[in-house]
Amino acid sequence: MDPKKPGKLVKAALEKAVEKVSGLTDPPVPGAPGSEPPDLELPVLPREPLPPKADQAAPRTVTPTGVDTGLPATSKSQQGEYLTTAQGLRLYDTDHSLKAGERGPTLLQDHHLREKIMHFDHERIPERVVHARGFGAHGVFVGYGTAAKVCRADFLGRGTETPVFVRFSTVVGSRGSADTVRDTRGFATKFYTREGTFDLVGNNIPVFFIQDGIKFPDIIHAAKPHPDREIPQAQSAHDTFWDFVSTHTEATHHVMWQMSDRAVPRSYRTMEGFGVHTFRLVNADGGTSLAKFHWKPKAGVHSLLWEEAQLINGVDPDFHRRDLADAIEAGAYPQYELGIQVFPDTQRQTFEGIDLLDPTKIVPEELAPVQPIGMLTLNRNTTNFFAETEQVAFHVGHLVPGIDVTDDPLLHARLFSYLDTQLTRLGGPNFHQIPINRPHAPVNDMLRDGFHQHAVHGGVAPYKPNTLDGGNPFTADLEHGAFVEVAQPVAKAAKVRRSPASFDDHFSQPRLFWKSLSPVEKEHTVRAFTFELGKCYEQAIKERQLRVLANVDAELCAQVAAGLGLPAPAPAVRPRKVQPSPALSQVGGTWPPDGRMIGIVVDPSSLDGVREVREAVLSAGMVPLLVAPTGGPVDGADLMAQRTFLTARSVEFDALLLAASPPPAADAIPSRDAKAGNPGPSAVDPRVLLMVQECFRHSKAIGAWGPGTAVLELAGCAGAPGVVTGRSGTGVLGKVVTLLGQHRVWDRFPTSVA
Repeated sequence: MDPKKPGKLVKAALEKAVEKVSGLTDPPVPGAPGSEPPDLELPVLPREPLPPKADQAAPRTVTPTGVDTGLPATSKSQQGEYLTTAQGLRLYDTDHSLKAGERGPTLLQDHHLREKIMHFDHERIPERVVHARGFGAHGVFVGYGTAAKVCRADFLGRGTETPVFVRFSTVVGSRGSADTVRDTRGFATKFYTREGTFDLVGNNIPVFFIQDGIKFPDIIHAAKPHPDREIPQAQSAHDTFWDFVSTHTEATHHVMWQMSDRAVPRSYRTMEGFGVHTFRLVNADGGTSLAKFHWKPKAGVHSLLWEEAQLINGVDPDFHRRDLADAIEAGAYPQYELGIQVFPDTQRQTFEGIDLLDPTKIVPEELAPVQPIGMLTLNRNTTNFFAETEQVAFHVGHLVPGIDVTDDPLLHARLFSYLDTQLTRLGGPNFHQIPINRPHAPVNDMLRDGFHQHAVHGGVAPYKPNTLDGGNPFTADLEHGAFVEVAQPVAKAAKVRRSPASFDDHFSQPRLFWKSLSPVEKEHTVRAFTFELGKCYEQAIKERQLRVLANVDAELCAQVAAGLGLPAPAPAVRPRKVQPSPALSQVGGTWPPDGRMIGIVVDPSSLDGVREVREAVLSAGMVPLLVAPTGGPVDGADLMAQRTFLTARSVEFDALLLAASPPPAADAIPSRDAKAGNPGPSAVDPRVLLMVQECFRHSKAIGAWGPGTAVLELAGCAGAPGVVTGRSGTGVLGKVVTLLGQHRVWDRFPTSVA
């Protein structure tokens, strides 16, 4: 189904919710740290380790050579009820070093101290140079069988289920940076197929900054913090970044995407993914096609507003991580449809005049529709972040029969780089034997020894040919599942350090992107350019980037120039006529409400309709969060507050409902909560007014009934677009859910660009 075609999803979801209200057993709000609630007193009776939470999974228990052991995932976890050394020796104390008397000195013979401190000193491994901050989840991919005409890969077969692990990430920041920075996101998927491991290592932006991998160190050095001060962290709003992209105009297309709303996604659940490069597909008959991979989120593509992103970076820098983990725990499993754009495999490797080997170019979906070939569902969180998310190792060269590479020069550099980096990060060549990286297909590779060798290889002849091991292992042919490179002819040409002339057009596709945006998206893009360039110190860099924007679009350049207080330069090249691509806009469709966070402001003195609304929200696959003056029971029974006026902030909610008009709480004083400001004589807690006002200016849906309608008047937003009232809570919820289908109320504020 096309997510941009309005349907009956919202209405059906609400009707389903109302039908299920009676007799509903409320699931717990996600976020509990353990699988069992803790006792008040310290436990003293020995017991086995607690099981993982219901939403958690671990890598499947296969041997280092790919044999399924049949053991439960917990077989890799800690065992037994007693504390031991790494060798299994039980310990009676781990709080005190072995000393010569109570006052020391500490004795060198303390083997437990030595082991414990040694391991602690080596707990960390080097973080990734790029994509250091990431978050992963387990899932399953089910093929539709629709790719059979162009690709023989087994995992794409109809009904074939393949375990997957997905890691989302930011590119520039360190492991300790925030989630909602303006940056490209990684969308890397490891398919544990029966034919070997296939890694689709993509991004949420379909183009790259550069056309040739030899420039990759340059763009990353430019985007990273300045080397003298190591600031700013996880930001592109600084001089070195803009110095690079303004002098490398091939980066312009990616810059346009990064300055758009695409660079601040609402969540990983509402983020597209792209394989970026063009790959070569091979079918069962040996026929070849060229293709680009796309991930389409079933919840629609949705982004944060820039002010929201800035607030979240301070209020909850783990916002995207928490959102994904909580959604999975709550059973609102994120889903993404895998699709391909297919092109004829011609000698020139172009389509409609677009060079398919240029990673800074897209093919508009109107020219080559995305054909769905399978569905990815993320349904389990990790059991251990380090063992799984931090140690997972992706590589664009992890291919399966039916999927081959092309001559994209950036792709070729990545084929070298990904393997090379694991030697430093994961301590040697056997990184593929770490549980999260182990293939689910038999492995007989003749690779031996090296750091962290987990396999116990038999035989005496790890070489080919041999007779001492009976000839094993034998090479396979195409019929027996071998990966056979496409016999693509190599051009007879001189060795040169140049790019083809077709790589020279750096402005028509950025112009296509700009022209395809809705007015509100253009407004946000202008604001982003103005903000980022306004953070630069050097005036020459701002002026140089304005020259680049002038070659993209005169209106865009003029708006940014006005914000910077600079004159808009004339274009150096004549802008080409482009046909807008509606698929590039995030605005204009209707999507289901699954997994949305609904804040409900309540007060113990006014709970009319709250229970019914909460249950209807749960039944519709959304998550209700009651926001009350204090935590704990709201009505002395089963209604519990998950947030308080002190702990809540509007950025957490997709929509806000007002069931009450709560007076200032006892902690609504600046010395206790700065958000309270100076409450004065207000009849409503000022933090509730702040939540409403923030939701309003962030174009979110707001609903109120009963006493809650008074808050709208005090906040100054009553009667505005997307602010609804009604006689009952469920009636108001229905209107709000309809508004949520478009993510935000975009027509609330006028724009200055057409």
